[in-house]
Amino acid sequence: MRTKDLLAAIATGLWRWDNASGRVTLDAEAARLLGLPAEPAELTEAAVRSRFHPVDFAEINGVVQLAVSEGTVAEARLRIVDERGRVLRVVRSRSRPRIVNGDFELVGTLQEVPEPQPGTSAARAPVTGDWHRSREAFLLDAGRALAEARSTAEVLRVAAGLSMPGLMPDGLAVFGIRGDRLSVIGHHGRLPGDELPFSEMMLETDYPAAEVVRTGRAIYLPTPEDYQRRYPATWPLAADLDRTSWAYLPLVNAGRTIGAWMAGFAQPVSFTPDERSVLTTVARMLAQALARAGVQESQHELAVGLQRSMMPTVQPDIPGMTVAARYVPTGGGLEVGGDWYDMIPLPSGRIALVIGDVQGHDVRAAGLMGQLRIALRAYASEGHHPDAVLSRASRFLAGINETEFRGHGEDQRFATCLYIEVDPATGSLDVARAGHPDPAIRMADGAVMIRPTSGGLPLGIDPDGDYPTTRIVLEPGETMLVCTDGLIETGGHDLETGWGRLRDVFETHGTGTDEGGAESLEQLADALVQAVHGPSSHHTTGPLVDRREDDIALLLLSREGASCGVGAGDRLAQRPGRRTVFSVAQAEPERIAAARRQMRDVLHDWRDPDQVDSAALLVSEIVTNVLMHTDGDALLVAEVSGERGTRRLRVEVADGSDELPHRRRPGELASSGRGLVLLELLAGAWGVEPRGDGKSTWFELYEDAGAAGESPGAVSSGDEESVSEPAA
Repeated sequence: MRTKDLLAAIATGLWRWDNASGRVTLDAEAARLLGLPAEPAELTEAAVRSRFHPVDFAEINGVVQLAVSEGTVAEARLRIVDERGRVLRVVRSRSRPRIVNGDFELVGTLQEVPEPQPGTSAARAPVTGDWHRSREAFLLDAGRALAEARSTAEVLRVAAGLSMPGLMPDGLAVFGIRGDRLSVIGHHGRLPGDELPFSEMMLETDYPAAEVVRTGRAIYLPTPEDYQRRYPATWPLAADLDRTSWAYLPLVNAGRTIGAWMAGFAQPVSFTPDERSVLTTVARMLAQALARAGVQESQHELAVGLQRSMMPTVQPDIPGMTVAARYVPTGGGLEVGGDWYDMIPLPSGRIALVIGDVQGHDVRAAGLMGQLRIALRAYASEGHHPDAVLSRASRFLAGINETEFRGHGEDQRFATCLYIEVDPATGSLDVARAGHPDPAIRMADGAVMIRPTSGGLPLGIDPDGDYPTTRIVLEPGETMLVCTDGLIETGGHDLETGWGRLRDVFETHGTGTDEGGAESLEQLADALVQAVHGPSSHHTTGPLVDRREDDIALLLLSREGASCGVGAGDRLAQRPGRRTVFSVAQAEPERIAAARRQMRDVLHDWRDPDQVDSAALLVSEIVTNVLMHTDGDALLVAEVSGERGTRRLRVEVADGSDELPHRRRPGELASSGRGLVLLELLAGAWGVEPRGDGKSTWFELYEDAGAAGESPGAVSSGDEESVSEPAA
C-alpha cells in the first residue's frame, strides 16, 4: 500500500505551506479537513488562514517560530471554522519547518481529533459563533505583524496575508497620493504580469478610492449593482475582476489622509457594523505602519545620499599602486557621522590620501565633516605641503567653532586627521598627523608594524598649531592601513589591544599584489571590518542586536612588487625580506623610545628574544650618540633578509657628522662611553662607514647564531685604530 493511500485510510491529510510564495498545497484529505471540497488544491495563505480560528492561529505562529529556531517539530491543535466563525472540527497539525532562503516552509500532516472534554489539560472553551473574541485575536495578530514591518513592501505583504474573521479578501490595493493624482503603491490578487487598469488617476475621478481620499469617509459596496449604480464611469475598471463586494477605507495618520485601502471580496459581504469596525481598525493600523515605513525609508534614502555625496570613490588606476576604502556608519539614527576619507589629485602629479574623524555621530558631525573635507581638498589642490594643509584646516575649524557653535551655545567640535602625500613613482609617503592613530605597514613578508609619525593636536583646538611631517617609504609588495578609531576600539578595546586584534587579520590575509591585487585588497578591507563587527548579520537588519558602536573609515594602499599573496603556511617556510626606515630629529629625543619599539616590531618573530633585546639596546645607544654628539638628525634603516631560522638583521644609523667615533675605557661609575663596547659584545658584526655627507654606523645580528647559543662575538669590519667614540 502506498503512503498516500495509508494516510487516507487513517483520515490524515498532507499539506505544504511555502511562506516565500504565500501558497499552501493541500491533498484531498487535508482540503476536506479544512472544510473545502475533498480534492487536491493550491490556495493562498490568506484563504487557508481564514479556515483556522484566529486565537489558534496566533498561538501556532509562536509554536512555528520556536520550532524554526530550535529545529524541532511544530505540533498544535487547531479549530477549523466556517465562513461565519463556527467550529467545524478540531485537527492536530504536525509539521517540520525548515528555512529556505530566509523564509520558512512547513511540510506536515493534518488529522482530526476528538474535541477535548472539560476538565482535561487540553480543554478549550467551545467557540459557538463568538465572533467578538475571534476579532480581538485577529486584531492582536494583525497589529503585531504590522508593527514589525520595516518597509513599505513588508507592510503590503503583511496586509495581503491578513485573513479577517468571517471575511476573506480576494484582492487588496493600497493607494497613495502624489500631488493631485492617486496611484497604486501596492496590490494583491492579480498575476504579476497583469496590467492594472487603475494604476494612476486624478483625484477628481469618479472612482471610490478617489472619493475616499477627497472626503475622508469609507465607502462600502456590498453588490456589483451598488458599484455600477454609484460609479458608472469607472465600473468597467472593476467589472472584469470577478468580485462581488468592495470596501474602500481612508488611510489616516496624525489627522491627515495619506491614501486609501481597497479590499475586494469574491463572496458577498453585507458589511455589518462589526465587520466595518474590523475593517476600520485594520485601515488605521495599516496607515500607521505605512507612515512609519515611509519615514524609515526616507531616513535611509537621506543617509545613503549623504554617504554617497561625502564618500568619494577611490581611483583604482594609480600607477604601480592599488587603493581600497570602506565606510561603515553607526547602527543608530541617520547612520551618518563624522568619519570620512578622501583621495585628492595634486598639482604636482602626486596623490593625497586623507582620513579623519569629526567628534560625534550626529547630523552636526556629518555637516561639519562635509565642510572640513571640502576645505582640505581646496588647500591640497592649491599645492600646499601636508603640514600647511593641516595648519590651515585647523584654523578653518577653529573659526567655525568660534562663529557658529559658540554663538548658539553649543559645544565646540574637534577632528582628528591623517594627511598623506603619496609619490607613486618612488613609494614615498609624506605624513602629517593631527591627533589621529598612526598608520600600520604590512611588509612584503607579512610582518605588520605601526609606524610612529610626528603629529600635533586635533584640528580645531589650536588655530596656530604646527603639524610636522614624517616621511615613510612604502617598499614594493608592502601595504599601508590607515583607519579611524572605530576600527580599533570597537568592542571595548584600547589602541594596543585593538591593533592586536587587527594584526592577525592584516598579517594572514594575502593581497596578491602582482595578480588580482585590487580584488584581494577589497577582500582584505572586508575582512578587517568583519574582524570588528563579526558576520554581516551582526550589523544589518535582523534578529540580532546591532553591534556598531562607532563609525569606521579605513583606507588601504598597496604598492605593487614581489607577490605576498602566499598562504600563512607558505610564509612560515619562506619569508621575503623586510625593511623599515625611521628618522629621529634633534628636537625629538622622545622618538628614541619609538625607535626601540620599531626594532621589536621588526623582530617580532625572531627566534632568540635575547637578540631582540640586544638589537633594541644597540639602536638606542647609536641614535642617542647621534643626538648628543652631532648637530644633525639620525636616520635608521633596518633590514631583515634570508629564510626563517637563518635570517640576518642589518641596522644602519646615518648622520651628517664627519667625525668618527673612538674607543673609550669608562670607569665603573661613568655614565657614558660604552657604545662601542656594547657593539663588540652584542653584535655579530659592526662597523662605521664614512660617507660624503657624514657617516653610517652599522651592526648585524644572525638568527642561527642566537639559536645555537653561541656568543655573537666582536667581529669588527672597521679599522679599530681609526674607529673611536668622541668624549661625552
